[in-house]
Amino acid sequence: MKKDTLHLKAPGNWMNDPNGFIYYRGKYHLFYQHFPYAPVWGTMHWGHAVSEDLVHWEHLDIALFPTKYYDRNGVFSGSALEKDGGLYLYYSAVRYLENDPENIHVSLPEQFETSQAMIVSKDGFHFDNWHDKKQIIPVIRDEEIGHPINTRDPKVWRENGNYYMILGSTCGGQAGRVLFYRSADGQNWEYASQYRHEGFGKIVECPDLFPLGDSHVFIGSPMCIGKPGEGYEHHSLCAAASFDAETCSLRLTGKLQYIDYGMDLYAPQTNLDKDGRRVLTAWMRMPEAVSPDGGKPWNGMMCLPRVIEMKRGHIYFRVHPSVEQYFSDEMTTAEYAAAVSSGLPLRIQTSLSEGESLEIGGYRIWVEDGTLKTDRSRVFGNITGPALTASVPENCRCHELDIFVEPNLIEIFTGGGKYVISHVVYGLGDWLNGKVTRIFRHISPPPAAAPFPSCSYN
Repeated sequence: MKKDTLHLKAPGNWMNDPNGFIYYRGKYHLFYQHFPYAPVWGTMHWGHAVSEDLVHWEHLDIALFPTKYYDRNGVFSGSALEKDGGLYLYYSAVRYLENDPENIHVSLPEQFETSQAMIVSKDGFHFDNWHDKKQIIPVIRDEEIGHPINTRDPKVWRENGNYYMILGSTCGGQAGRVLFYRSADGQNWEYASQYRHEGFGKIVECPDLFPLGDSHVFIGSPMCIGKPGEGYEHHSLCAAASFDAETCSLRLTGKLQYIDYGMDLYAPQTNLDKDGRRVLTAWMRMPEAVSPDGGKPWNGMMCLPRVIEMKRGHIYFRVHPSVEQYFSDEMTTAEYAAAVSSGLPLRIQTSLSEGESLEIGGYRIWVEDGTLKTDRSRVFGNITGPALTASVPENCRCHELDIFVEPNLIEIFTGGGKYVISHVVYGLGDWLNGKVTRIFRHISPPPAAAPFPSCSYN
């Protein structure tokens, strides 16, 4: 099976949203939206990868695929939880009402319907797609409650002895909202409440809600909120929140903020790591596939795992400790070119003040008027659509930077994770200009572990 280090990438063809992210029976499982036939979006399956440490990933076979009338056109995004020793996977099931006659893997606009379904695995490695699926929330026909087309992406958790589900939805395609369902057993669900907010765009995708310290954090991906210069229309936001489990009442208590100011990151999902930290992963949108010599074209990858913290009402995203410990070999700038040419991921640390800059193979980082800015135009070819430049929303005299670089992704953490800029890139050069404090090469081998069990996907 294919293995990835640091960033989980499509094993070939297409990858998008992370699904079912969970630490289960001593291993991290990360499922993801996958179209296995071409490096473009199509009929959704769930790909599957497993890790001991959130750094070294092994791809397994496809876990979920369409088999039922209600999911015949796609097993869309969802989540996972552990219950009674088993792994419960929840997903949105899509059925097309009318296919595009030129491409059966997509529907004609708005000609589909969505319900919610589940499947249970006894061990996290074996999935019976024919017998163990169950539709748990039929297509919503009452638009006072939800929308028959655009209600999706169940995130499920257990709290105070009950199970809760948050779903992204819309009011007639014009105003985003989230729905709450409640269950005593994780299988039989009843509608509880909903919440609307002016910052939810036209539709909310991939909602997430979790306690953090004395508060809660809401994460979601509102559609159609893009501003001029931001490229994509749809972005991922977060805010401090309050949540009453008794009434399923949600209220945002903080200001909505971007999760990542590079604007490529989308559809994040969180869960707890083995030490109880709240960790986020997310899809990095790639406008063009990568076509390696002798390998399958691939499109889509995940960001670094990020620990979520809150300080004075602001939500921080810092690099997970398991990533930091694998960058242990300090190197010189003279060794940098050889490391980049070999495709090794690198970590660069520096600080930039007014007028100072750093160029990484053509990718530019600098401080202007106290603001940290970036420009990827020289390493993005002639691709149009995504924004080429980015900046953080706060001015300061000096920006401490922790930068993670690999051939198709640069992630810049500043202020200890107060702000992050992540950019997909194509064609980085092997030169380095400007102020650099330290460079680290990732050389540590994965920890010794027993082989993963063989899988069957019926």
